[in-house]
Amino acid sequence: MPRVLTLLAEGFEEIETVAPVDLLRRAGAEVTLASLADAAVVTGRCGIGLKADFPLEAITPDLFDCLLLPGGPGVRHLRADPRVRDLVRRHYDGGKWLAAICAAPTVLLDAGILPALRHTAHPSVASELPNRLVGEKVVVDRNIITSRGAGTAVEFGLKIVEMLFSTEKSAEIGRSICV
Repeated sequence: MPRVLTLLAEGFEEIETVAPVDLLRRAGAEVTLASLADAAVVTGRCGIGLKADFPLEAITPDLFDCLLLPGGPGVRHLRADPRVRDLVRRHYDGGKWLAAICAAPTVLLDAGILPALRHTAHPSVASELPNRLVGEKVVVDRNIITSRGAGTAVEFGLKIVEMLFSTEKSAEIGRSICV
């Protein structure tokens, strides 16, 4: 069973978090929500709180097959935290999956990963990611999965399911939610 670590920072985009987490859990993945701060409940950009399973410092990150980075205004907290940059680098160097949506691909940029890879991201980060693939909703290159934003969150989640499980499992989950 694949294990996915999802990072929650104050101001995370709710749809970009909940949709992939839900789809991954439907597929059978073990998904852990980790808060950057010590707060048990992390509040998203629209005021919806999600209960974190653990604070990030209580996590053994090497146990996870995928690191999921939601977008939204909370990305500034992800970018400011050196633990996140280190975690991203270790996952990439270890050949483990990294999934980033909306503005979160900038975290991959900060870790020195993104410039050489095909990727997409939200238009709001166009000045930092001028080579993003504007017409693509979800892009996979090596062990990196990127997506544009809240409107592509279901496709993003299904692509993560496909990469961690199989095309068949992704199609099965897609059918079950009427995609």
